[in-house]
Amino acid sequence: MQHDAPPDPQRVLPVQTDLYRGGGWHAPLSGRRADTLNPGTGAVLASVADAGAEDVDAAVAAAQAGYLEWRDVAPLERARILREIAQLLRVHGDELAMIDAANCGNPYTEMRGDATIAAAQMEFFAGLVTEMKGDTIPMGTDRLNMTLREPMGVVARILAFNHPFMFCGGKMAAPLAAGNAVIIKPPVQAPLSALRLADLVDGLMPAGVFSVLPGGTEAGAALARHKDVAKVTLIGSVGAGQAVMRSASTTVKPVLLELGGKNAFIAYPDSDPAKVADAIVAGMNFGWCGQSCGSTSRAFLHDDLYDAVVDRLANAVARYRPGLPTDPATTMGALVSREHFDRVMSYVDSGKAEGARVVAGGHPVIDGDLANGNFIAPTIFADVTPDMRIAREEIFGPVLAVRRWSDEADMLAEVNGLDVGLTCAIWTRDLATAHRTAARVEAGFVWINEVGRHFLGAPFGGVKQSGIGREEGIGELLSFTHEKNVHINLSGQ
Repeated sequence: MQHDAPPDPQRVLPVQTDLYRGGGWHAPLSGRRADTLNPGTGAVLASVADAGAEDVDAAVAAAQAGYLEWRDVAPLERARILREIAQLLRVHGDELAMIDAANCGNPYTEMRGDATIAAAQMEFFAGLVTEMKGDTIPMGTDRLNMTLREPMGVVARILAFNHPFMFCGGKMAAPLAAGNAVIIKPPVQAPLSALRLADLVDGLMPAGVFSVLPGGTEAGAALARHKDVAKVTLIGSVGAGQAVMRSASTTVKPVLLELGGKNAFIAYPDSDPAKVADAIVAGMNFGWCGQSCGSTSRAFLHDDLYDAVVDRLANAVARYRPGLPTDPATTMGALVSREHFDRVMSYVDSGKAEGARVVAGGHPVIDGDLANGNFIAPTIFADVTPDMRIAREEIFGPVLAVRRWSDEADMLAEVNGLDVGLTCAIWTRDLATAHRTAARVEAGFVWINEVGRHFLGAPFGGVKQSGIGREEGIGELLSFTHEKNVHINLSGQ
């Protein structure tokens, strides 16, 4: 991806802000539109269509027609088209990154990485189309039994606001590679990059195969319960996942859910305090204001290195300074909305009221150009106790809770004591300790002496209420297929 001068935020915003379905743009049948904002300035960026249940019906009908054509496209031809889309994502990556920076509040530099990841995911799943293989099952010389992998039909993907374009461009890949039609419901707070993507890929696939329906809970619920939607997926909060499951249950359709986490960072006494301090800060994803389900927002530091690490945290986090998201020099962006800003500040206030010690931040940032945005300084609390809200509840903001431990069994009980389990980071120089702890923590994705990174081909997902299913590997591709058994009696005629 070429990185020249950053694009002008005003010039890259999409022209089309209606609904994209059936291979064209349509005004919402609901008649509703909603303003979408720049979280860094509070300015209105565009008026965007707000899909209702009748719009969902129209999109699903078009998607069903498109699916019947797309499923019969040869797998290698589908792969060729997906690679063409991936190339578009690379060519337009800076533009799409700037759209997201303006619309979701994450820094432009971080969003450029998101665009690259989306293109890589598209290429990855394009390369797996011939891996949707069945099996042959021995039945004797006069019979043949085999399984087939077939696409499911129409897939709905409901996306979160923290990585709008990466989720749109990356999460459409697996179901399309498997031969399904895909309806994207972009996040209410940041729909613009998905609309621009629809404009870019228009005409590359049969009409109806790819749709973008901006909208709120009405559209999401309608997609989840629709009888002709074969599967629904969500990236979002635990509460949103529960709502999607309830709606999907009316038609007994499968779901794929990547939900919230209150993830642990565990440092053993043999770890290097300087490396641990840097890793704790990196694991919080302060660049996008801690708005990440995988952020390691609970740090458990052993007594022997607790003070040495805490003393280094303020300096380690100093490189993250809130700034306008569209400025390439910005290292930390804005929270996605004023409502979310108020929610996160309520946790900051509760941490102070309950007696946690502020190591860094703990206040809004309202200086100069940032006065009208949703900015909070990166906040670190030390001396946190397990009864505090900041130790138990997912904040989804730039707030880290640091906890002291001495007894391993008690620490692990506390790590596993919540109803969520998405990620965990373990820091130790001892191989046996690393393996033992990785086996005992209740999480779907564990880093050892690493934090925050995803790896294409390595399955990502949670346990308990952090979700259902796995993404980013071949299992995601296969999850968008049905397994059909075919039994042939060779002597039957």
